Amino acid sequence: MWWWCSSTKGRSNLERFLLGITPKPSLFSLPQEQGKEEIDYFRLPDLWDCYDELSAYGFGTQVDLNNGETVMQYYVPYLSAIQIYTNKPGLISRNQSDVVESESSECWSDSESEKLLSRSMSNDSSKTWDAVSEDSVSDPDGALLLKDRLGYLDFKFIERDPPYKRVPLTDKISELAEKYPALMTLRSVDMSPASWMAVAWYPIYHIPTCKNEKDLTTAFLTYHTLSSTFQDNVVEGDQSNNKDQEEEVDLFDEESVMNKRIPLPPFALTSYKMQGDLWGQTGFDNDRLGYLQSAADSWLKQLNVDHHDFNFFLNSSF
Repeated sequence: MWWWCSSTKGRSNLERFLLGITPKPSLFSLPQEQGKEEIDYFRLPDLWDCYDELSAYGFGTQVDLNNGETVMQYYVPYLSAIQIYTNKPGLISRNQSDVVESESSECWSDSESEKLLSRSMSNDSSKTWDAVSEDSVSDPDGALLLKDRLGYLDFKFIERDPPYKRVPLTDKISELAEKYPALMTLRSVDMSPASWMAVAWYPIYHIPTCKNEKDLTTAFLTYHTLSSTFQDNVVEGDQSNNKDQEEEVDLFDEESVMNKRIPLPPFALTSYKMQGDLWGQTGFDNDRLGYLQSAADSWLKQLNVDHHDFNFFLNSSF
């Protein structure tokens, strides 16, 4: 897409971050049928593997400071939200009581009983979650149309714990997979274009240590597709606004093609505590940040999702 493309020379802080946090799971192809095009896909276990080392040691990205110095800023990825829509009802086999319990996070699977548990919230407050059905992603008038377009909501997790109570992404996936094993077996072709996940990137430290650099406390929330169909649209997006097409970053770079990997760049993003211009060093970066945040807002509204982290990032004062 146009906001992703940029010159390979002199990448900005934001570009390096976006490129660095883009997972590249292994690419597979379905057997080609007569008269049909070959279908590429990735497997969820390979996607989680992309976050294994980052979850254990953190992700480091080079940040050029305004005083000319350079630091390596490290982030830890946390699973912020995930929704899995399957193309057919009952595609994934589940236990009747397949509901994940969490102290203050919303997490459920579309089991036959379709029940949600009441949970205690922190700070001596409480909130009871009402039963949610597949059609809750749309208003009643458009429920059938949306179901045809989105598929069947098979699994949903929304993190509501504060950052200090969370576990890194791969640990959370392992925890959720105990109740929803499909997280370790699904392929992108099994999911509709409405399937997505959000990853929260919280800063942990930077090397060398420097003081009074407020933008190094910036956290990011990135949104990624889990569907092969949606990914096709992302990769083949409009690049007409790119002025440096000859030097643009190719999402299917040589390394990815040779190793048969598929990049999953964020299609939306928002930030927290972005106070200076380290992440918006150019007009192109500022436009990109605005575009990505608008895309996140639009995506959540289309699916009628109350995403806790997005609301917090958007509404919190610095």
